[in-house]
Amino acid sequence: MIRYPILDEKATIGITAPSSGIPKEMHGMLESAIQNLKDEGYSVVSGDTAWTQEKAKSASARKRAEEFNEMMRDESIGLIFPPWGGELLIETLEYIDFDNIRGKWILGYSDISFLLLAITLNRGIATAHGTGLIDLRGEESDETTGKWKAVLSNKEGDTVIQYSSEKYQEDWDYDNSTPHIFILTEETYWKTVSGHEEKLEGRLLGGCMDAIRHLIGTSFGDVESFKENHIPDEPILWYLENCEMSVVELRRTLVHMKLAGWFKDASAIMFGRSSSDMPVEGYTVEDVYQELSEELGIPIVYDIDCGHMPPQITLINGAYAEVEVKGGKGVVSQTFR
Repeated sequence: MIRYPILDEKATIGITAPSSGIPKEMHGMLESAIQNLKDEGYSVVSGDTAWTQEKAKSASARKRAEEFNEMMRDESIGLIFPPWGGELLIETLEYIDFDNIRGKWILGYSDISFLLLAITLNRGIATAHGTGLIDLRGEESDETTGKWKAVLSNKEGDTVIQYSSEKYQEDWDYDNSTPHIFILTEETYWKTVSGHEEKLEGRLLGGCMDAIRHLIGTSFGDVESFKENHIPDEPILWYLENCEMSVVELRRTLVHMKLAGWFKDASAIMFGRSSSDMPVEGYTVEDVYQELSEELGIPIVYDIDCGHMPPQITLINGAYAEVEVKGGKGVVSQTFR
């Protein structure tokens, strides 16, 4: 059984940085994102860590964990929303009070994937992989990004449907953002290894592979126990994205996940777009996906709206998803059951 939080219209949003905070010279971006939340009717509580950054982290591991734990205990907070990802969230896991994780949403991606996946696997509580707070600082949100509110407001038993974007952003350019922040210039096209239409379904799990692969072999990454305790006899539909790994490192990571049993009984895998997928000696990311699909005997979809080439669909760890990919377009239906 999966427990689903719900985001009320007038919820209090807690901002804390369990990975990286915002350096002083970029505080204006965070202030703008916070004001946008307030303008939409949300109350906002901001922790100290969101405003500091030194030596690749917002603060010490203990301080980051303590601030997160405090916001988790605060019953008035309905959503914990890190400003963005970072590099060293893994340092905080041993200090986070998993026994007292409450039913409230946590939303983010990149390095935040560590925390999202660890909480869902260990507590059976749904977590949300999607936009970072800092990407809501614009005058408006594109249709794909802006769906996060509707998804997190879904009630248990309800279904929410999202569609692939029309265009995506190829490169980051903080100095030349549009009213909705992202520079959406490239046509979105979801692909399948089979080259044909695919219909997928299963319980969603996933995140940024650069981060979550380091949960393997730890008590925080026990996928088998999660399946037995929370989704017995149900398949997992994995969604994964590559931030910085080369094609060969991606291959090593996927083989590692396979050998660790993460893909046992998986129904399919969906991969997000990546700017790191450059060929190595003629070995391409398409080769990687083809090999993995053949080894596991499951469909693989790639270049979906997930990860570091926005916009991205809000995907819920633990939700039951049905995905249809046809003619380069994707429809994602998530049911909170």
